[in-house]
Amino acid sequence: MLKKSSVAVLGSTGYVGLELVYLLSLKKEININFLGSENNSKINITKIDSRIKKKLPKIKLNKEFDCNENDIVFLCLPHKISQTYVKKFYGKIRIIDLSADFRLDNAITYNKNYSIKHSCPNLLKKFVYGLYEINYDKIKKSKYIAVPGCYPTSVLLPLIPLIKKNLIETDEIIIDSKSGYSGAGKNFNKNNLFKFEENLNFYNYNTNNHRHICEIKQELEKNSKNKVNFSFNPHILPIFRGMMSTMYCNLKRNISIKNVNETLKTSYKDFEDIEIITSDKRVDFNSVQNTNKCFIKLFNHYNSSKVIIVCLLDNLQKGAAGQAIQCMTLMNSSK
Repeated sequence: MLKKSSVAVLGSTGYVGLELVYLLSLKKEININFLGSENNSKINITKIDSRIKKKLPKIKLNKEFDCNENDIVFLCLPHKISQTYVKKFYGKIRIIDLSADFRLDNAITYNKNYSIKHSCPNLLKKFVYGLYEINYDKIKKSKYIAVPGCYPTSVLLPLIPLIKKNLIETDEIIIDSKSGYSGAGKNFNKNNLFKFEENLNFYNYNTNNHRHICEIKQELEKNSKNKVNFSFNPHILPIFRGMMSTMYCNLKRNISIKNVNETLKTSYKDFEDIEIITSDKRVDFNSVQNTNKCFIKLFNHYNSSKVIIVCLLDNLQKGAAGQAIQCMTLMNSSK
């Protein structure tokens, strides 16, 4: 039986923060001891999210947080802001960061992609990349976790096992991703999608220039003997949550779609949240929304040397808050 843990959530009023608080509030073994916000305080979080039924502390300013009163702090903060709190708390408390500040190993890459100089580059390699099923053993031993981005999660879970086993070529991967608008954060202008109710909008953005590209490349190349090159085209859908990434890959010589399916099944046989779909069952947004599930399904290409891989997940759960809780549970199991 796990010991009850006291946790804090800084940045508790954003999309990911609210999802995290809601999920944590359902767990009997968790005591939510502090809820923080950069700008809003003295508010009951139940007034912001009606799903949260448990009586919780009123929201305070993030700067009021006392790490001595908690076991774990979750940082649901924008990049740049998150690192200022990590500098303050590092070495004093276990940290699970859901921003982009500690996902990258290289400060130069971070500075270039986020247009700001990282304030504590010496701590970058102190964080374990929290891709739960892939870095299970490392997460279990770590006190500092950087939760992956939602797009990278949907791309890395299908591709890493295949690259590790040398089943696909790594020089011409095409990735086409679609996300609900919650993936763009609370500052996203919904008028881009809902200006005319009878004619909902849909568009791609930051094609081959998205900040998650460096994160995806970093983690794929950790598992590859070769450089990995890919095209990445993300899109925003006129729905709140959910994510689908479709990957078009060239198979290695003498590799079949059956080999790919078997490898994925073997890789994830011990992880119940990942399901490899080999039947005619349709995988869609409704099947993953509000769950921590990840569905992966392969499709034949007319050219037998290629394979189409579809991965679906909920960007707020498996792509963020749900995965953060998985990491927390794993960290607690090793105490």
